[in-house]
Amino acid sequence: MDVSQYLDIFLDESREHLQNLNTSVLALEQDSENQDTINEIFRAAHTLKGMAGTMGYKRMQTLTHDMENVFSEVRDGNLKVNPEMIDTLFQCLDALEGYVTTIQETSDEGDNDNQPIINALNACLENKGSEPAAPAAKEAAPAKKKGGKKKKEEPVATEPPFKLSDTEQKAVEDALMAERKLYLVKVSVQENCLLKAARAFLVFKAIEEYGEIIAADPSTQDIEDEKFDLSFRLIIASDGDLKPVLQAIKNVSEISNAEGGPFNAESIQAEDQAEKTEEVQKSDDTAEKKDTPAPVSKEASAPAANSTQAPPAAAKKPAGKPAVNRTVRVDIEKLDSLMNLVSELIIAKNSLVSAATVLGSNNNQLNDHIEYLESVTTNLHESVMKVRMVPIESVVTKFPRMIRDLSKKLNKPIELYMTGEETELDRTVVDEIGDPLMHLLRNSADHGIEEPDIRAQRGKPAVGSIYLDAYQDGNNVVIEVKDDGNGIDVEAVKKKAIERGVLTEEQAAVADDSEIISLLFQPSFSTAKTVTDVSGRGVGLDVVKSKIESLSGEVDVKTKLGEGSTFSIRLPLTLAIIQALMVVVGDEKYAIALGSIQTIEDISPDDIRTVQGREVINMRGSVIPLIRLDQVVGVESSRNPEDNMVVLIAKKGDRLAGLIVDELIGQQEIVIKSMGKYINKCKFISGATILGDGEIALIIDANALI
Repeated sequence: MDVSQYLDIFLDESREHLQNLNTSVLALEQDSENQDTINEIFRAAHTLKGMAGTMGYKRMQTLTHDMENVFSEVRDGNLKVNPEMIDTLFQCLDALEGYVTTIQETSDEGDNDNQPIINALNACLENKGSEPAAPAAKEAAPAKKKGGKKKKEEPVATEPPFKLSDTEQKAVEDALMAERKLYLVKVSVQENCLLKAARAFLVFKAIEEYGEIIAADPSTQDIEDEKFDLSFRLIIASDGDLKPVLQAIKNVSEISNAEGGPFNAESIQAEDQAEKTEEVQKSDDTAEKKDTPAPVSKEASAPAANSTQAPPAAAKKPAGKPAVNRTVRVDIEKLDSLMNLVSELIIAKNSLVSAATVLGSNNNQLNDHIEYLESVTTNLHESVMKVRMVPIESVVTKFPRMIRDLSKKLNKPIELYMTGEETELDRTVVDEIGDPLMHLLRNSADHGIEEPDIRAQRGKPAVGSIYLDAYQDGNNVVIEVKDDGNGIDVEAVKKKAIERGVLTEEQAAVADDSEIISLLFQPSFSTAKTVTDVSGRGVGLDVVKSKIESLSGEVDVKTKLGEGSTFSIRLPLTLAIIQALMVVVGDEKYAIALGSIQTIEDISPDDIRTVQGREVINMRGSVIPLIRLDQVVGVESSRNPEDNMVVLIAKKGDRLAGLIVDELIGQQEIVIKSMGKYINKCKFISGATILGDGEIALIIDANALI
């Protein structure tokens, strides 16, 4: 069987399961008794094992199988979770991540058996002591079904009452009306079955030859999603005997058993009635409650003992069912293609608006159609943008594990606190911000958080805190990495800069703190005294700056020596379609992102002053430097020097600057077209756009200018 066609799905789903496992093992480290977490890890490991086996990746399958064995023992209470086990599990996850990466690059899992990790897992199993007697008692319990004591009957409660939805109840009634025979069948799969859902599907197909499946427990959707242990139950309507049905089921490979008998619809109704009676009598004493199921028939008496617990679980399943098929996995290239088509539609709409303006606005019908088209294209653009938006959670969920590992490696107790993981960004931006955030967090852990003895001297808590906060601010998303560590020693940075010849002593003397801190973002600049595998090579903050600026974002730093630092990343929500202010400089049109413009001012030439050779204005108590765009882009201004000037006050972080333009055209929705590699030296041009009349206008990046 050629499984290469499923490789992309395998890689995507494997990464999801591995991230889920990382998160669950971290949670287990904090609360080793949490049964839900243990079950979640067992399920994820089991699914990964099945996927790897199906694709033919035996080494990955073997490692996951051994990991699953450990959790089987933990789940049964035979093995306790300890720090050594947690470390071994994380090594497992790293090894599995290695397999997935190798598979992505070569379509093969490689030849690393990871035997040391498998040995460590087996050592966990060997250390479980003499406790395994417990499962034997569990297995013996069903044989004492008629023992009368409730404690002995509990294992029998694996057969809870078969709850029917209204639709299923109607199907049962219809089958009885048609005088068809109803059977209740329990199907068990082998313990080492790799693809339980596939086996269940084959069982369904086998049954279709003899009858119709009316109901399933768990639901058919849950069975298809492998949300069952080793057995499931079916109600079958058939015109023939049960024997050939059971034989057909047993003929399916990896099915260990199939057993059943006539389905007693009346007993189910009796159970429902008994359950309602119990609900009414909840305030009565315990003895009366125990007597309530007495009217139930013999066949239903064993399940009824547990009916107070089973129904809520059964009732919850249908509620979650509609959500299963409400999502669809779409290749990002298809979304890019859709966005490009919407972009072209907006350009066509702008052309139509431009043409209508030239022709005159006398035709009311034409204007109505154009207004409607504008409304539709705007809504279409917003809808496509929402489809492309994904929570940054997909990027940040790997960081708690990273900080945990760094904490151990650096021998510093560190805790990571995250908020705003649900904040959404364009998919293309989310894919790119993982590396910058990783470098900032590593920087905080290594350079920011002090050694435990220094923290004790400063009266700080022993555990250092790093905060990763994300929130939306207008048309931007802000991500902050904050720590309660040492902060940036500006004097140490200044000294290092003089040593390396980046600054002269005279320049260093007049430079303000923000200019000194900005040196940390230069390539290969590091204040670390020693190079470690965590940091010290000066590549971290350089990567952050270049990557964020390539996404039309900005990085800002606030720090206080001895108290900590905050690195703020500000990113646009989208890189495709923006609201822009169209301006004229000389005889050329330019676009400036509306989000970066604070105000528009009318300034007299007499208000301009000169400070350190730079033109500035004093506006409402703030000294703002001016940038003449005609000089920047190399054209001759069309304005008379004596006339008042149009100044756009733009903001980057805490800094303001005034951009002098000749004329304003107005606000417009524009499509950003990349300049590719043609203009890569001109940093203040972030792209171009096509105007309604077919002209090209360059887009000016105010951040880069400032």
